[in-house]
Amino acid sequence: MNQAVKLTARLEPYPEAVGAISRPRPAADSPKSLRTRARILDAAQRLFVEIGYASASNARIAEAAGLTRGAMLYHFPDRESLVEAVVPYIQAARTKLLQAAHDATPLGADRIDYAIDSYWRLLREPAFVAFAELEAAARTDAALAERLAPAAAAFDRADIGEHLIELVQGAEGPRFQASRDLARFMLEGLARSQLSYDADGRSERLLTVVKRAAHILNRKGLSQDLWPEG
Repeated sequence: MNQAVKLTARLEPYPEAVGAISRPRPAADSPKSLRTRARILDAAQRLFVEIGYASASNARIAEAAGLTRGAMLYHFPDRESLVEAVVPYIQAARTKLLQAAHDATPLGADRIDYAIDSYWRLLREPAFVAFAELEAAARTDAALAERLAPAAAAFDRADIGEHLIELVQGAEGPRFQASRDLARFMLEGLARSQLSYDADGRSERLLTVVKRAAHILNRKGLSQDLWPEG
């Protein structure tokens, strides 16, 4: 059976995902203003990774962006307005990384293995780490959870669901959805875990098992041991 991975980002943007930093605002959206907001959102993403969402206050984000408190308030007067902008900003960064991974697909590569290796690498990128931090914080922050839900759903339906990791070209149904979900959620769980010893070796062995499982699910009727011998 023909195997394929589409690391394309045909994302149907959820509301506000397009033009995350160019929405109409009380102040004029001059080029300088847009650049300043981009600096703020970039600093927010960076601090979410470095110190966590709860510790990354608006004041600390302003400091990291090299701005005064007044400049921060001018662009984002409260936490809600910042979150409203930073979620689609991070979402757009994830989509861009996924598209770049697709564009770099080596000719003749095993597409299942390439998809899994690529997603594992991307999960360590700041945009993915920051989004995972927001998901963790959203468990106890109802307002953040409400803002994050459409982004997570759009990513699941488009980037990861039908258009990102299609492990069998044109395949549909629960068997193939299970293959995608197995690879995705195993990798995401592994990325968020804290292995206390032999982290590289254990991670590599788990990646090998995930790849084998994905191959089995995408080759109907094939019997194969999940554990690599030797």
